[in-house]
Amino acid sequence: MKTIGRKREQDELLSRYHSNSSEFIAIYGRRRVGKTFLVNSTFKDQYAFKHTALSPFEDGSKRKITMADQLLSFHYSLLRYGQSEDTPVPQNWQEAFFRLERLLQTKADGHKMVVFIDEMPWMDTPRSKFVSAFENFENNWVNERDDIMLIICGSSSSWILKRIVHNKGGLYDRVTCHMKLIPFTLKETEEFFRSKGVEMERYDIVRTYMAFGGVPYYLGYIKPGLSVEQNIDEILFRENAPLSGEFNRLFNTLFTNSEKYVKLVRFLVKRNYGYTREEISKGTGISEGGGLSDYLTKLAEADFIDQYRPAMSVTKEDYYRLKDCFCIFWLRFIEGKAGKDPHFWQNNYTSNKIVSWQGIAFEQICLSHVESIRRALGINGINTVTSKMIIPSEKPGDGGQIDLVIERSDRNVNLCEMKFYSSEVSLDQKENLILRDRKDRFKEKYKVKGQVFLTLVTSFGLKYGTWSGVYGQTLTLDDLFQ
Repeated sequence: MKTIGRKREQDELLSRYHSNSSEFIAIYGRRRVGKTFLVNSTFKDQYAFKHTALSPFEDGSKRKITMADQLLSFHYSLLRYGQSEDTPVPQNWQEAFFRLERLLQTKADGHKMVVFIDEMPWMDTPRSKFVSAFENFENNWVNERDDIMLIICGSSSSWILKRIVHNKGGLYDRVTCHMKLIPFTLKETEEFFRSKGVEMERYDIVRTYMAFGGVPYYLGYIKPGLSVEQNIDEILFRENAPLSGEFNRLFNTLFTNSEKYVKLVRFLVKRNYGYTREEISKGTGISEGGGLSDYLTKLAEADFIDQYRPAMSVTKEDYYRLKDCFCIFWLRFIEGKAGKDPHFWQNNYTSNKIVSWQGIAFEQICLSHVESIRRALGINGINTVTSKMIIPSEKPGDGGQIDLVIERSDRNVNLCEMKFYSSEVSLDQKENLILRDRKDRFKEKYKVKGQVFLTLVTSFGLKYGTWSGVYGQTLTLDDLFQ
């Protein structure tokens, strides 16, 4: 299997495999981002043991998966990898991991044995004492050997981080390597499409990315020979579309009390630059005492939201904004519409609502490709602080936001504006005056000692004209793909 965009992670895994000691690797990241694929494509048929936990909500019924269910599934995995057929099902996790020890001992031949446990957080059912049993297995057996490569994966990043990576008990400092997998960049998405035989212009790749983000599982549904609009209808809007229930699955399999997380996401989607903690509490009715901080932290760890402090802020107040492209797309367009109009996207993609959303989605894509922007501006060797900026209103109609502020250690500042157009951007005199006024007021108000550069990030560039000189630099899609 060809691996796209994960060379650094794959090299790290192979390096750990060839080490002279046992390794304990924890891999986490957003669901569907390709964690399992990375491990499988790296080690293929080298597993001494592999187990995937049962999903807590995807068994086709409303019944939650129990500890007994998980133990039976683990038992079947032991059988697949050589445990004796007449061995009874383990009654608890201590017994289950003891069985695994005995199985691995029969396979020991001097070579590194790869043990892969996928979606481990699902195995930690209530009152199962799973973590303490796993601690005992790792401490008293794996850690005493030099021939084990133990890899665990989980889509619940908060569980992996809290219970394993930052464990203060028996697993303290045991993880030898932990890696977070993030979605594909635009460049990696382009490479992924080519590997699938999907030929697509960069403008259309960006439009596809707006709906699905860089999540490989979603992008894998894109079919060659269909337009962006046709693909979106096929994957999301037709009856029984493959991703028609994905939003609910996504939260149900990641979080207990998933309705609280969904409630927060539904609120955050309403404003592009996000809300303060106080605004979120008022808007959702979830108080600090009701677990608001914990919910927001877990959503951020799962890569659904961003926590940031606006540039030049004097209030020291953080904002939280929804950043997951798929969730934004779902809540704005799919919910309640899937299956009702199988050609919804083809029939509506030129509507004002969708055109307006594309501008917001393009801004999000740019924010997730800040390193490409820094490189294109030639400042990737300079220390920078990047953020959005909320402009307080000094007179009616005067407020707003700056899409991206790049504060540089050379005392200069880039004020970046994102515009997603199907052709070159043209400026008139009025827009020129607004931009120059914004630049001058920014420099004066925030006492910038260096220069302030107005920077445009757009699809196909800036059309040369009388007023085009207001932008110091103009970046295009090609720059975002580098």
